Amino acid sequence: MIITGLSGAGRRTCAHAMEDLGWFVVDNLPPSLLPQLITTASTSGLNRLAVGLDVRSRDMFEQLPVVFAQLDAQGVTPEILFLEASDEAIVRRQESSRRPLPLQGDGRLLDGIVKERRMLSDLRASADMVIDSSRLNVHQLSSRIAHIYGGSDAETLRVQVMSFGYKNGLPMDADMVFDVRFLPNPHWVPELRPQTGLSKAVSEYVLSRPGAQAFLDSFEALFAVVEPGYLREGKRQVTIAIGCTGGKHRSTAISEAAAARLRERGWQVSVLHRDLGLE
Repeated sequence: MIITGLSGAGRRTCAHAMEDLGWFVVDNLPPSLLPQLITTASTSGLNRLAVGLDVRSRDMFEQLPVVFAQLDAQGVTPEILFLEASDEAIVRRQESSRRPLPLQGDGRLLDGIVKERRMLSDLRASADMVIDSSRLNVHQLSSRIAHIYGGSDAETLRVQVMSFGYKNGLPMDADMVFDVRFLPNPHWVPELRPQTGLSKAVSEYVLSRPGAQAFLDSFEALFAVVEPGYLREGKRQVTIAIGCTGGKHRSTAISEAAAARLRERGWQVSVLHRDLGLE
């Protein structure tokens, strides 16, 4: 596994999370040493190796195409996890840490971000998994990594159902997006407004509205169709995003109900409420 991506997008958090999951993690390795490291790991019996790569390697980072060709000759095809975030999120995090970006030089912080995006564009295009961490805190990101890479069953599709609010933007790393703004909004019911979709009162209200159960029936039937295709195509992780206006009531309640239905079918499912608490 190669962990890479934009500076400030959470690469180090992912590396720590994978260490907690039992992976052997090597951070900021010069790419030219990858073939040797993999050979050593193989002879040592390490079967869960994660390597962190970032643009601090600069010129060495540009050797990656040659290195990947060498690995291919060895019969090794690493899985690539790419972390990205919006410019605003990266600026906020870097200003908080008071550290410059590797490619910033004497220029502005945004100049460094632009250079990194350009340098990493090909690697992002070939990534097996892209996670947008813009609206995830370190605990949510670690939880997501644990869900994706914590299991060992290669024939199981791992599903994450994510609730979100459209006013906070679409989740860029979702595979499927559903809009539940067609349901009546509990925000306009005074006694329900301060509660969330995790409360029994709001959940019962949302799930009892006309169309809610029909939506869940259709969602469940649709997923039963696409799940075998994902597995045939080698996809082992899918993110399903369900959105309402603010991400507090309808999307939260529907996401929990949808996840429960998928679990009943035997799928491995986790739930992430991206925007809960932001309203």
